[in-house]
Amino acid sequence: MNYAGRVIWITGASAGIGAALARRLAREGASLVLSARRADQLEAVAASLPATTPRLVLPGDVTDFAAIPSWLARIEAELGPVDVLVANAGITQRSLARDTSFDVYRQLMEVDFFAPVAFARAVLPGMLERGAGHIVVTSSVAGKFGTPLRSGYCAAKFAVHGYFDALRAETHKDGIAVTTIVAGPIQTDVSVNALTADGSRYGIMDEIQANGIPVEEAADTIVAGMIAREPEIVVVRGAFLRTLELARSDPAKLFAAVALK
Repeated sequence: MNYAGRVIWITGASAGIGAALARRLAREGASLVLSARRADQLEAVAASLPATTPRLVLPGDVTDFAAIPSWLARIEAELGPVDVLVANAGITQRSLARDTSFDVYRQLMEVDFFAPVAFARAVLPGMLERGAGHIVVTSSVAGKFGTPLRSGYCAAKFAVHGYFDALRAETHKDGIAVTTIVAGPIQTDVSVNALTADGSRYGIMDEIQANGIPVEEAADTIVAGMIAREPEIVVVRGAFLRTLELARSDPAKLFAAVALK
């Protein structure tokens, strides 16, 4: 797909993968809608884009589902219909299942599962009417196999794969592409912002995150996969790529490797 002049709505665009995708997609000539809670950081990302890039900064909480129709109406009025949705906003977890409050599980599901579903449902009718469109959702290797300290995050990402795989099967005949990003460790603050058992911020940069794929490199891989309209874009390397392969070939061996000792 040629993204020149296409309207692309990115959630979680204030930092990390979302911000890197905004910068990378701007090079493709896209018109960008940047959404996240932190308006000041969104403005900084918008300011980093080429002056010729049409952009709309649209701050808000992705779990404010009632506001989505008005956000979509504003995009359509100012830039035009949404050609590509990148449902990227997310939050992870660092806590044992036995300690984690139910409210934390609710928050993880609201942000990581229900929000991308709500955004996809909002843009889908217009895409179906036009017979074209692309829905992209950021998931994780944690949506392929469960690991300790991430029970709610894994559950939400497993749900993401189930829903968007089904949506892909339903809408392929209508000219709609649905892509799931399977991300491994990438150099972002996702672990720093993780939820602990009581919902407080973890505040620690995990070593595997710090040594992960540089975010701009990840964005290059993702955009190449988006242009090719791949059903899944795997952004994983090294030991995590081998672990992902093990999840398919030998689940028992994988369990032995990840189980707490």
